[in-house]
Amino acid sequence: MSISKLFMACSLALASLTLAAGAHAEDAPAKKTVKKAAAKSTKKAAAKPVAAAEPKAPNEEEDEPVITDTASTEFDCELGNKITIYQNASDDSHIALRWKKRLHRLTRVGTTTGANRFENKMYGLIWIGIPAKGMLLDSKQNRQLANECRDAEQRKPVSTAAGEPTSTKISIQ
Repeated sequence: MSISKLFMACSLALASLTLAAGAHAEDAPAKKTVKKAAAKSTKKAAAKPVAAAEPKAPNEEEDEPVITDTASTEFDCELGNKITIYQNASDDSHIALRWKKRLHRLTRVGTTTGANRFENKMYGLIWIGIPAKGMLLDSKQNRQLANECRDAEQRKPVSTAAGEPTSTKISIQ
C-alpha cells in the first residue's frame, strides 16, 4: 500500500470519528460542550506564551563575534589575500578571523606540535599559526584558502647574532 493511500485511509477514518463525535456531542447537555470549548481555548492560549518566552540561544560558531577591546594582527598572504586576526588578552581560547569581509569565531584546538590551531566547525575554517607563517584551510572542501600568511614581524628579514642579515656573499678566490 502506498503512503498516499495510507494517508487517505487515515484521513477518512479521522473524519468519520469527528462526525460521530459531533453527533454524539449534540445529544449531550449544552453545559458540557461549553466547558470543553472553554478548556480547549484556555489550553491554546496557555501554549502560545510558553513557546514565545524561550529566547534563542546564541550560536558561537554562527554569530559574528564582537571585536571591541581586542588586539588585531593583519596578515598578507600569497595571491594577494588578506586576513585579520582579533585576539582578546583575557581569552586565549578563541580568536575572531576576518576572511572575505566576514568575521568568524574560531576555537582553539590543542596540538602536539605547539602550533596555534583554531577551528570553526560550522563553516569548516581552520587557522594554523606557526612562528614562520600562518595558513587558512577549508575542511569541508579539503583545500587551502590562504597560505604563506605573514604579519609585519614575520615579513622582516631574519638576522644573525652579529646583526647582519642571513644572506651572505660568497667570494671565489
